[in-house]
Amino acid sequence: MARTRDDQLLLGEWACLGALYPAPTHGFAIAGRLKPDGDIGRVWSMSRALTYRALDQLTGRGLVQVVGEEPGIAGGNRTILTATRAGRARLRQWLQTPVAHLRDVRSELLLKIVLAEQCGVDITSMLADQRERVAAQVAAFDQHEHDDVVMMWRRESARSVLHFLDAL
Repeated sequence: MARTRDDQLLLGEWACLGALYPAPTHGFAIAGRLKPDGDIGRVWSMSRALTYRALDQLTGRGLVQVVGEEPGIAGGNRTILTATRAGRARLRQWLQTPVAHLRDVRSELLLKIVLAEQCGVDITSMLADQRERVAAQVAAFDQHEHDDVVMMWRRESARSVLHFLDAL
């Protein structure tokens, strides 16, 4: 996924910022959480190298800062990072924003739900707004012919998202 604006973060950067939101930690611990079997990685996974790159990007943008060091297990020190006040505010704002496209529900919306739960951020109103958007899409899809396989896929996907949001 490429950036479309200089201030836009990639999903991996949001995942790292969300991992730092509750408490300071080091990159190695975040990388573990972003492994495919990690608590965040089961939604959005990244390699250790990409995790460290994302943390560098966040630090360069002033959303994360170094707050100390601790000894590493295999030698060398681990740098302890924390989300800055600006980083925490940006994350809360992002978590409160519905996803723009139905295709982003599996990645972006699910990541928002998982991070909001872990960070203790209430996203009830965002989920209600998201449901309204998806319901409008379902209504629009219902206006089209049912013999177009792509339109059928989109309509059924949107209905499934509605069902998921209602279950929440």
